[in-house]
Amino acid sequence: MHPHASLRLLALCALVSSTALAQSPAPSATPDPVRAANRKLAAIDRLQMLGQLGIPDPLNLAAVAPGKMAGPPANYDEAKANPFPLTNPLKLKNGQTVTDAATWWKVRRPEILADFSTEIYGKIPGDAPAVTWKVTSVDTAALSGTAIKKTILGQVDNSAYPAASAHIDLTLYLPAKATGPVPVIVEVVPGGAPNPKSPARLPVALPLILAKGWGCATCSTYTLQADTGAGLNNGVIGIVNHGKPRTPDQWGALAAWSWGLSRAIDYLETDKAVDAKRLGVEGHSRWGKTALLAAALDGRWSIAYASCSGEGGAKPSRRFWGETLDNVCGIGEYHWMAGNFLKYCRHWGELPVDSPELISLVAPRPLFIGCGTMDLWADPHGQFLAAQAADPVWKLLGKTGLDPAGAPVGNVGIVSGDLGFREHIGGHTDALDFPTFLEFAGKYWDGVGRTGG
Repeated sequence: MHPHASLRLLALCALVSSTALAQSPAPSATPDPVRAANRKLAAIDRLQMLGQLGIPDPLNLAAVAPGKMAGPPANYDEAKANPFPLTNPLKLKNGQTVTDAATWWKVRRPEILADFSTEIYGKIPGDAPAVTWKVTSVDTAALSGTAIKKTILGQVDNSAYPAASAHIDLTLYLPAKATGPVPVIVEVVPGGAPNPKSPARLPVALPLILAKGWGCATCSTYTLQADTGAGLNNGVIGIVNHGKPRTPDQWGALAAWSWGLSRAIDYLETDKAVDAKRLGVEGHSRWGKTALLAAALDGRWSIAYASCSGEGGAKPSRRFWGETLDNVCGIGEYHWMAGNFLKYCRHWGELPVDSPELISLVAPRPLFIGCGTMDLWADPHGQFLAAQAADPVWKLLGKTGLDPAGAPVGNVGIVSGDLGFREHIGGHTDALDFPTFLEFAGKYWDGVGRTGG
């Protein structure tokens, strides 16, 4: 038996047993009065953005009863799900079709990036503040001696606006027996103040990752930028804007979080225990959106896993299924996106780009998309349709894309190509697809300068 076989078996059992917990949202540490106050502040910020755009509230939220969700009732009827055709990533703005790699890199990809930056996620500022990294602690006998744990703080320079503050918490686990630099998978997590009712958990696939001789890290988002429109005058967005409201094309929280992940790469490139040419990013739910966007924007991510990313991620915004674009335009989520995104509320067909284009921006690097058959809110079928629409970009760039090309079968991974997909039988969790993702990643990482324990 392979020396790591028993460890892998135990790790897989632990991973599966954690699935029920992964599907249950952690209790909130924020008192209800604070959440209510934040909601009021977010509503004010959202209305001022609509004022900048010169449009009335398309959701008429003033007439929506407290506790009710904005947007139309969720649809789960496939016959009503496609009021607009999916976009074609290889169709230029002038209507012509991209037929060669040079045109993709020189014309079409920049077109797509410009639309996402201006209209969807917002522009990441060229003068974003510097981040200074410091290793604050090292545990050489973590996890019963199987790992080295480094706690690392990335302090965002707020000298331009001291009233706002931001930092990035990065926790890195490395196999204790590694004899040289190892690849690392970075899991995007919320972070923030400790919650005694829900103590911080280890990365969901940490034992499996360490058993492969790879490293694993968690990178926080909430300490960089709060997940509320009430926090846009603070965090890194507040620092850049000196506490003032955003303009319609400025970055939202998803872009800020993806920027933070790029800063994490900056640190990992300096750590001699890390193989910075083999870095992967993984996220689930809203952090699945973040991981997908991060991989699209920063080519230093050599592989990515977007789990149950739904609307604003791998789900087509033109699809009327589960969570829709209109839901994201409500008070609770509008801050994820650029202000310009609000223009497309109730006007889905006018979007200049959609999830097939977002997925295609990762090409030709390997990308794995995970979904759950019971996670209907995130539209697993729509995410597969988007992957199908993006598949020709991998092929144009000399890669395989989806293989095999047929519709997914529950619990069976589509992982023979460079665009991977798996729809587990179950709900909203990344745990059930992680073993298949690691198999997928192993095609590119295993045996390449292997130095793990």
